[in-house]
Amino acid sequence: MKELPVPTLPLIRLLDFRLGRQASTTPPAPALAVPPEAKEPQFEVCWARHLDDVREAQRLRHSVFVTEMGARLAPPPGTLDGLDVDLFDDFCEHLLVRTLETGDAPAQVIGTYRVLTPAAAKRAGGYYSETEFDLTRLRPLRDRMAELGRSCVHPEHRSGGVILALWGALAGFMNSNRLDTMVGCASIGMRDGGHAAASLWARLSQTHGASLEYQVRPRLALPVDELDRTLAVEPPALIKGYLRCGARVLGAPAWDPDFNTADLPMLLRLSDLPARYRRHFLGE
Repeated sequence: MKELPVPTLPLIRLLDFRLGRQASTTPPAPALAVPPEAKEPQFEVCWARHLDDVREAQRLRHSVFVTEMGARLAPPPGTLDGLDVDLFDDFCEHLLVRTLETGDAPAQVIGTYRVLTPAAAKRAGGYYSETEFDLTRLRPLRDRMAELGRSCVHPEHRSGGVILALWGALAGFMNSNRLDTMVGCASIGMRDGGHAAASLWARLSQTHGASLEYQVRPRLALPVDELDRTLAVEPPALIKGYLRCGARVLGAPAWDPDFNTADLPMLLRLSDLPARYRRHFLGE
């Protein structure tokens, strides 16, 4: 879940699929019609089927992470300007929310997540989260554990409908592919030097901490003991949404100097979804 906070709605990264080839078991995501009186334009949710689709997602990610948030990326050699690309992208499924084309405006990707399935993680040599955390204790879960990451929403479409559409498609994808666990990194901005992140961790470790058997360790830890951990900090909206869905914090935050964020390792199991969310996202 490599995600950065943004105004109003923060950003919140399973199948044998490679770029340019559609996996036969990827569940189709229907277009979601928005009432005419709503401010949001009509949009559709779909999985990337071609490299051009992935490039659209990477262009949005670059716009949000680099241009808006100031991240310093180190893409692979030969990466085109204006794209956020890393070595995991070729192994991931890419979920897109795209506006529908109108007479005066072309279709545009306004939201994205990427998903790394267990099989794809083996081909990639591991999960992205393993670059930030030692995930040894999650080994018993890995066969049915997908990683979410590189989530972002265009700044003009952060009213909530886009992220809910993404979550609905993700839940359907997990359910259809018999996957039951989602893991990733949820980011907290560090413009204050990390005090808010340290305070949030101190509170969530008491209220939403995972059991010891699933706790992980950061590779580059945020020095929480040297920071103020007493601030009354509200979780970013996306982290709050994950917690409401039953997510657990797996351990202390890592520091990501490239994104200048504190990253909390988080895990969500579909079995922990409250009944109202199971009905909303899974129709149960």
